[in-house]
Amino acid sequence: MVSAVSSISSMIDRPAAVAGVSTFGIQPGAGAVSGVSPASFGDVMAQVATNAIDTMKAGEAASISGVQGKASVQQVVEAVMSAEQTLQTAIAIRDKVVAAYQEIARMAI
Repeated sequence: MVSAVSSISSMIDRPAAVAGVSTFGIQPGAGAVSGVSPASFGDVMAQVATNAIDTMKAGEAASISGVQGKASVQQVVEAVMSAEQTLQTAIAIRDKVVAAYQEIARMAI
């Protein structure tokens, strides 16, 4: 996967390297935002984890407010469904990470 991204990146830097593709109207860096540094993978994952935790806490708080009669049923259901979707996403990411680890562990050195 990483090598595929690297090869695509090198093709973007050198559009002539892609056979049969016209470079008419393509300007390198045309879509880039100046002054913005790219976030690292670790930073992105930390932000995703923080957002997931916040969503879970909001769902729990809405549930408690609903039991106390301070929140409507609709608000509670929306918060709980959002928390459930976040949990399902976290589980899917975990499963992909475990599968990738197992695949790497099976590779011959």
